[in-house]
Amino acid sequence: MSENIVSGKAWADFCDQLKSAGETILADNAPDDPLNRTEGFRYLSRLTKLALEQYVEATDTDFPFFYKLSHDTAKIGADNPDSAYLNAQIDGSKSYRITGKRGSMKYFSIVANAMRYDSDGTAQATGSLMDDEINWGPDGELEIIASCDEQPGNWLRLEPDANIIIVRQNSLDRVAEEAGQFSIERINGPDSPMPIAAEALERGLATTAQFVKGVASTFADWTRMFAEYPNSFHPFDQQIYQKAGGAKDLFYAHAYWKLEPDEAWLIEVVPPECDYWNFQLNNWWMESLDYRFAQVTVNKHSARLEADGSLRIIVAAENPGTGNWIDTCGHSEGTALLRWQDAQENPLPRARVIKLEEMT
Repeated sequence: MSENIVSGKAWADFCDQLKSAGETILADNAPDDPLNRTEGFRYLSRLTKLALEQYVEATDTDFPFFYKLSHDTAKIGADNPDSAYLNAQIDGSKSYRITGKRGSMKYFSIVANAMRYDSDGTAQATGSLMDDEINWGPDGELEIIASCDEQPGNWLRLEPDANIIIVRQNSLDRVAEEAGQFSIERINGPDSPMPIAAEALERGLATTAQFVKGVASTFADWTRMFAEYPNSFHPFDQQIYQKAGGAKDLFYAHAYWKLEPDEAWLIEVVPPECDYWNFQLNNWWMESLDYRFAQVTVNKHSARLEADGSLRIIVAAENPGTGNWIDTCGHSEGTALLRWQDAQENPLPRARVIKLEEMT
């Protein structure tokens, strides 16, 4: 039995490490206004909630289950408002069966990752299956075998250091479309789980604290990188995003924005031919703004295009009554992301700051 659990030292160490994550929020080169500070510390609480689910509750790889590592009230790294995310902790040396039934969301992918957010901020894909690579049943039924050894039918490749499976489902209409439901089980595993071990809890608490610090630091560094090119879309290397677990069929155009109350950020681009695209506004910590209650995102389905097929997005504190308005929700700065999925070309938008009165 772990003496650190019995004595309370593991808990005290966890609390100390979690406290130190606040240094990211209080850094000299992070915003210090009340809104960003408040959202920053809430961000740490949200990351803690997500990390405890992943590293304490979901660590028995003999009895895995799908949970949500990002959702409406807990967000990581420019989470997509159109996405339903599911994660399951696994051991890459074992074999698993994934079953379920597809919903009505347009996009589906499943990826196995060696996820190292808690240590070096990376997530390397070991295998993946996209929608058109999967043999679906007549009513959307699904069975996938995830293993190191190749299998007939739907096979998700694992490598021994794979430790997580991620399901992404994207909708074009969040109100009308429903996500599929899926489950996962180990093949030839034990009949019932063992009681939680003290060592496992100690490890889970320590890893949770590392995750919170690592994720907060990684994406704060991204924001600073984007901020070197304010109010524009710079051609950053896509490998940056792939190393952090980005989907291989998506092109990510990240940006940093900063506006005065009487200014608007005008974004113009001709969307390429592709199955899906979206634009979203995020806060400084790279959390999507609250899409449940505000107009902070637009996609291929909801956008109004100009007569020539071009897209105009207006990011501003007030609705200019033209184009596709994105609400800053009381923020004066933050990040943004435009995604193109499986496009033959990946144009970067033209962007400039103008006075709101010029939009009328």
